[in-house]
Amino acid sequence: MSELRARLQADLKTAMLARQALTVSTLRMATAKLKDTDIAARPKGIEAVPDDEIIAMLRGMVKTRRESESQYRQGNRPDLADQEAAEIAILETYLPQTLHGSALDAAIDQAIAASGATSARDMGKVIAALKSAHGTALDMASASAAVKAKLAAL
Repeated sequence: MSELRARLQADLKTAMLARQALTVSTLRMATAKLKDTDIAARPKGIEAVPDDEIIAMLRGMVKTRRESESQYRQGNRPDLADQEAAEIAILETYLPQTLHGSALDAAIDQAIAASGATSARDMGKVIAALKSAHGTALDMASASAAVKAKLAAL
């Protein structure tokens, strides 16, 4: 069993014993989604997805909740927005620190140099170089926007 998967299960048990309803429901949703992800991977011969796919799944869950939180705030439903924000906080504890700011800029500069990119047409090469060098430490939405901006400036 992967480290992240084991941590999710252990934290779920701890939250259940401590009667932390929000944490229990959030972790149950995450483990259910993980089970669905495992089932979807079985035709490929994979019994249990690796940690990098679990991280991608958790990032997707966070993204969905951020969108919901925004819509709830626009719809004047602060109670539901606060619940989404609390779920985001719980899920983010399982995600690795992402590159941002100057660290992301430096990583993009290195990827541009390594891939030999000269224009926006080379964005795929730069993204591939970033993924291979930094993997799960990337928030692909912000990384792609930053890469696009840097390549446009070339």
